[in-house]
Amino acid sequence: MSDLALIYKDGMTDLDLSGSGAVMDAGLRTAVIVSLFTDRRAGAADEPPDGTDDRRGWWGDVYPAVDNDLIGSRLWLLDRAKQTSANLRRAEAYAQEALAWLVEDGVLASVAVVASYPRTGVLLLRVRLRDTDGNEEDYSAVLAEAGKVGRFYETDLGIDDETGSGIVDETGSLILDNPLGRL
Repeated sequence: MSDLALIYKDGMTDLDLSGSGAVMDAGLRTAVIVSLFTDRRAGAADEPPDGTDDRRGWWGDVYPAVDNDLIGSRLWLLDRAKQTSANLRRAEAYAQEALAWLVEDGVLASVAVVASYPRTGVLLLRVRLRDTDGNEEDYSAVLAEAGKVGRFYETDLGIDDETGSGIVDETGSLILDNPLGRL
């Protein structure tokens, strides 16, 4: 699987145009970024956290090529949510749902997600992707309410960013931060 590589630069996500052209991502980094950090349309039973009827989502999901084939995650529904064990389970379910297409399309054998609250205002998602050969890739997605994090370090995976939201790969390199500071 190969995608155009995404990078985080100057508060925005963009294509990696290093060198003479677009850089390709032979791994799953871009797929994880798009899956977790794109807002999936809320379901009929979901209540948007801002009290409006804005269900968000990508416009292309109105007419998917495959029924119920939706892009992104519903993690945005946890904006302003209390830090409870029930909301941790919701975060895990939303992330699992967002990444399920990788298994359904035969790219991976399995996806496992574990959510935790390492401190107030911070949601940490540990994502383990296992391919069909048994190889594993680990990612940590950190979502934080703006101004709640400052400096946050979890073992050797450092996120040193003003908003504190981001995603790091298995080497600990920050590959995307979320300047909107959701959650």
